Amino acid sequence: MDSRAIIERECFYESGLGQTRKKSDKIITVKEAASYVKDGSVLMVGGFIGVGSPLTIIDQILKNGTKDLTLIANDTVVPDKGTGKMIVNKQFKKIIVSHIGTNPETGKQMNAGELEVELVPQGTLAERIRAGGSGLGGILTPTGIGTEIEEGKQKITINGKEYLIELPLRADIALIKGYRVDKKGNIYYNKAARNFNPLMAMAADLVIVEADEIVEVGEINPNDVVTPGVFVDYIVKGGNIDG
Repeated sequence: MDSRAIIERECFYESGLGQTRKKSDKIITVKEAASYVKDGSVLMVGGFIGVGSPLTIIDQILKNGTKDLTLIANDTVVPDKGTGKMIVNKQFKKIIVSHIGTNPETGKQMNAGELEVELVPQGTLAERIRAGGSGLGGILTPTGIGTEIEEGKQKITINGKEYLIELPLRADIALIKGYRVDKKGNIYYNKAARNFNPLMAMAADLVIVEADEIVEVGEINPNDVVTPGVFVDYIVKGGNIDG
């Protein structure tokens, strides 16, 4: 997020537009968090086959039955966990992911024409999300040249080498997972459970973090903070412990 966007977000909070809470009061319930996800929303969900995913919030969205969603994520997990359960429940109309092989139901719905699937190479997916969060117009990558990935996309030649122009990705809501989060929203991630979470925290209009632990401001060493609280709108106490 650029400096202008940060200032705009701070002004949004100060003005109280669309908010019923003070800027410092970010902790909400799981039900409140899930209520922000409306039919037709575009979601970014952190995690790698469920590790580093906000499983408690996802289970509540599953329970709510919210539908016609678009998912931007690394994968669709497995049928009985995280967004994989939402796939089984047919709550997504489109997904933008790196792979679907761990959830057979995703491929089944894709082949039946029930689910639109856009497969994106993992590095390209990460960079498209980063571009969305950084206000860039896109990225250049040689990945996918000469394959089905390049179909319908612009190409550019630089120093004799061809690159695809990949467009940025943003979402209405990012649902991310932190291991330890202070009350201002500063996030410490647990090892590899960091994965896509920091990138997604910068690339959505509303960011909700599910925390294994919520601590007082100052209890996290500033050197360990990966995602500053300025990117986080709301915090939820999670019930899962797998990163």
